[in-house]
Amino acid sequence: MSWYVVQHKPAQGDRALDHLQRQDVACFYPKVKVERVCAGKRVSRLEPLFAGYLFIHLSQNDPRWAKLRSTRGVLRVVSFGNKPAVINEEIICQLKLGLARVEEQGGIRTGQAVELDGGPFSGLSAVFQSFDGDERAIVLIEFMQKQQRVSVPVTTIRTKP
Repeated sequence: MSWYVVQHKPAQGDRALDHLQRQDVACFYPKVKVERVCAGKRVSRLEPLFAGYLFIHLSQNDPRWAKLRSTRGVLRVVSFGNKPAVINEEIICQLKLGLARVEEQGGIRTGQAVELDGGPFSGLSAVFQSFDGDERAIVLIEFMQKQQRVSVPVTTIRTKP
């Protein structure tokens, strides 16, 4: 048995996953929690790690291959030279491991100690307060014996171990 890539129809990844699982096909549809700004509010939702694709686990001579093309939500099996592209088992294991680590960490939380890396505040310790739009964050820095609120680019924030 090997892993293969299936391309699903636009916005029908969950539908394809559901119908493949109903056919007893082992699937892996990695999703990550993403924060976006919608109508001025920060919204958190799960989105596919690989937009438009999911992974299936089948043997090459499995009779379920014939049903794949007519499965609701499925567009095609990714192939090269009329042969389905095989994905190394190790890659799938690494993806699953990485997703588990991301879930454990859960992102930056209010009040968490962070370090600034880059810009005029590089090397300073700070306390994360909130996000300020999509690309900036508000942090508290100790300056002149007082905590000062500063807006910094999100890319300069590093969590402390």
